[in-house]
Amino acid sequence: MKEAIDRLVERLEGLAPKTALVLGSGLGGLVDEVEGAERIPYSELPGFPLSGVTGHAGAVVAGRFAGAPILMLAGRAHYYEHGNAAAMRPALEVLAGIGIDKLILTNAAGSLEPEMPPGSIMLLTDHINFSGSNPLFDEPTDRRFVGLTEAYDLTMRAAFERAAEATGTELHKGVYMWFSGPSFETPAEIRMARLLGANAVGMSTVPEVILARFLGLRVSACSVITNLAAGMTGAELSHQETKDMAPLGGARLATVLRKIFADGMLD
Repeated sequence: MKEAIDRLVERLEGLAPKTALVLGSGLGGLVDEVEGAERIPYSELPGFPLSGVTGHAGAVVAGRFAGAPILMLAGRAHYYEHGNAAAMRPALEVLAGIGIDKLILTNAAGSLEPEMPPGSIMLLTDHINFSGSNPLFDEPTDRRFVGLTEAYDLTMRAAFERAAEATGTELHKGVYMWFSGPSFETPAEIRMARLLGANAVGMSTVPEVILARFLGLRVSACSVITNLAAGMTGAELSHQETKDMAPLGGARLATVLRKIFADGMLD
């Protein structure tokens, strides 16, 4: 970890962002808006995972976004790629090691609500870990007993709400349920998820939230809705649909993020 921290600090050349943004499907284009961008491939940072998912670039991009210093992670590793829920732990440890204290996570998700169609965005208020795994398995210290009562920071959530209102962007709020993937959920699993109180389902984010709270980072997360979940339309789901629909919600979420950073709402 020390080697990765030293390399990243050297490449940042004095830039000291306090907020990091993990770019999920549909938001990769945000890296093109980073002024004075310094791009570091994950392959140059020891411990950083290489994502095998199309649309995930696998690079750290640092600079100024909407005038504010930021560090973006263009791509993530998923549990279903490696069978390791802690695949993002080295990367997040490095972020904490360079002074990042706030983490914004984004993802593509399936909606369980007909009123939240593809192209919508949803601010996470809570999550349900249905995967049966946890990124803190094998952590030997009592730090593994992380409290998650307020996993999603209330102040950061309020910033998203203010920015959405200011830009006239509809922002849904709800509970995200993490399924391990990579296969999509069945209609029966979706009916169960609705009964348990989920509003959206996906295959990422929750391990990163747990790890971030373990590391003492404040966290907020948003989903880009790419489809109605299995059984809701009669159509089969596909990753191509995710890639095709993610840019619609991604554009809405990008509008909100620009406002947050331009107005210093997280400061």
